[in-house]
Amino acid sequence: MRVDMRVVSFCHYLQGPACTQYLADMGADVIKIEPLRGAFERHWSGAHSFVGGVSAFLLSANRNKRSLAIDLKRSEGLEIVLRLIDRADVVVENFRPGVLDRLGLGYDAICARKSDIIYASATGLGATGPAAGRPGQDLLMQARSGLVAVTGGGDTGPTVIGAAVVDQHGGALLAMGILAAFIHKLQTGRGTRVETSLFAAGVDLQTEALTKYYALTEREGLLTRDRHVGSWYHEAPYGLYELTDSRIVLSMNQYGRVAEALDDDAMRELLTVDHYRDRDRCARATAAALRGRKLNEVAAAFETHGVWYERVQNYEDLAQDPQAIHNKFFRTIDVRGAKATLVNHPLRYDGEQPELYRIPLDAGADSIEILTELGYADAERRKLVADGVVGVPSPAKA
Repeated sequence: MRVDMRVVSFCHYLQGPACTQYLADMGADVIKIEPLRGAFERHWSGAHSFVGGVSAFLLSANRNKRSLAIDLKRSEGLEIVLRLIDRADVVVENFRPGVLDRLGLGYDAICARKSDIIYASATGLGATGPAAGRPGQDLLMQARSGLVAVTGGGDTGPTVIGAAVVDQHGGALLAMGILAAFIHKLQTGRGTRVETSLFAAGVDLQTEALTKYYALTEREGLLTRDRHVGSWYHEAPYGLYELTDSRIVLSMNQYGRVAEALDDDAMRELLTVDHYRDRDRCARATAAALRGRKLNEVAAAFETHGVWYERVQNYEDLAQDPQAIHNKFFRTIDVRGAKATLVNHPLRYDGEQPELYRIPLDAGADSIEILTELGYADAERRKLVADGVVGVPSPAKA
């Protein structure tokens, strides 16, 4: 699958790069604009995870892109980028409001130059409003959107999600908006300004939960629950439970079916109670019935009675999961003699996953190629590099 879309990306961290990686996987020509020393994600990676000297953070969200390293504060650098935008369908950026305006690359300036441009912006909390200037980062928006408050429960209290889910969802939403705007452009010839934020993504993740919450008039103590109960709005036994050799989750199941599977009289005594209003008592009885049992024992009983359950897997388990392997969730690539495991594009098109064509391992890995496409002669290209306007990898890396 190839999407004939040209994208100029002023993106760093995760939300913007995740968005443009989705587009690049679908065949869009995404050019990543970076400072001469490279974007933030080249120099930092959580857990100090680098492969072959390359940041795993960079590898996670910059597949199938090209990199142009450039000094945007130089007039020659700005001119190069503007010439790129003249040929582009989309500009994507996830800087704080006003940053690109000060460089002459804000929406008004670009729209005046190219009226049919799709200009997509992702901010932390929105481009305007009383909190627009506050820092926007995944964990901060988990907290502000209520996601932390509704996660966890019992004695542990609120719990942070263990991955950057708001960033990743924000990237997917932005890609969806860009594709909608691109269809609009193909139909009408007109551009669109697309805007989203991490705050919006954090709220959108909870559409079901928030709608249910605000539908209720009595909300006092609604979020408080036994530590085994998986969410504030599901009835027992929905949640997380301990076995002697593992942990499992029980999904939406009739309480009586689980009681019969476990052949537990204490659970049977609770068959007539309201399994939502008395969810804590029911969950504690379920936990007691499971305590001391092994996975193979309960798995056989659950399969027989049609109980929905799964073992809680860690990342080591996930890598060996037969269904994950069958679905080709991961791929291993060589990075300067070292092996990196990447998460593949999550969709299939006519049964096939998008290919991996390239990863810009260095800032400016594609600078010369891009300048050539723009019509810069060899002498001009050399001068731009020599003058520090355009960056290229060192000869050793190249």
